[in-house]
Amino acid sequence: MRLLHVFGPIVLLLGVPLPAVAQSTPAASSPTAASGDFTGLVDIGGGRQLWLECAGQGSPTILLEAGFRTRADLWSDDLIQPEAPRTMVLPGVAAFTRVCAYDRPGTTTVTEGTLLPSRSDPVAMPRTADESVHDLHALLAAAAVPGPYVLVGHSYGGMLMRLYACTYPDEVVGMVLVDAFSEGLEEQMTPEQWTAYTEIFQPVPEVLAGYADLEFTDLDLSIAQVREATAEVPLPPRPQSPGVPFPLVVLSRGQPMAMPADLPGGLTGEGLERAWTAEQDRLAALLPDARHVIARESEHYIQLQQPELVIAAVQQVVAAVRDPSSWAISTSTPSP
Repeated sequence: MRLLHVFGPIVLLLGVPLPAVAQSTPAASSPTAASGDFTGLVDIGGGRQLWLECAGQGSPTILLEAGFRTRADLWSDDLIQPEAPRTMVLPGVAAFTRVCAYDRPGTTTVTEGTLLPSRSDPVAMPRTADESVHDLHALLAAAAVPGPYVLVGHSYGGMLMRLYACTYPDEVVGMVLVDAFSEGLEEQMTPEQWTAYTEIFQPVPEVLAGYADLEFTDLDLSIAQVREATAEVPLPPRPQSPGVPFPLVVLSRGQPMAMPADLPGGLTGEGLERAWTAEQDRLAALLPDARHVIARESEHYIQLQQPELVIAAVQQVVAAVRDPSSWAISTSTPSP
């Protein structure tokens, strides 16, 4: 059994035993997402509903944004060793503060060749980063999810979280980027390489070919939106507390992603890895007191391979929000 997820020019397959991933149903014990455990659909207006899961108590609230075409399962289910499940990110974070995750339209999980579609209503594709950010904002308002928020974004979701922070700075007090996609990746490539990369960023493997509502993004327009939003201030200060740090942890993979040998446009796996690493370093330099952690045992999906690192990073940011004196300038740090 294998888990399939699509990122950039590759299809990632984890060749590990997987349990059946069941469709979640609304929890009978909690009618809203404001408090208590909640799993269900939320009406965001315009005749659309988005699937949301929340657990834990306390402030700030952690928002988990998954990567491209990825459902929220990867934050909560141990898909690597289900026979002896570890504490995964969502339940691990719920132990010390409130945490929520959701499905973007068109996301998916595939197990044993069976496609589990997004639990949120479909929308017309392709979408832009700005549209996804406004969806999340509408969801949080409709569900009355209490702020302030610490944003946690994996892969493409990391870029979305940076755009959210710049669009709604009054709501955001910290961030964790989990091997996040960067709009600066283009600058690390030749024009020919970037053109080839954008063409293969959103492949449709055979197992997803029948999913008519599959997520697509207008990558160039989304990147332009992020560049415009972050041109003057890459991440917002805490408006309600001038002089208080904005805690940022950048988690980067320590193992290269497996890449096909026949990439077009002069692309190579080694070249893409160099470009990705350079952008991880740039993200970690967005703020002078940001913390950069290298997940030595992980490839791209750090939340699956070393969930304890993501939980620890979130805990550090939460501690800094609650007590700013706990945050000090730190150099890049390897994983234990």
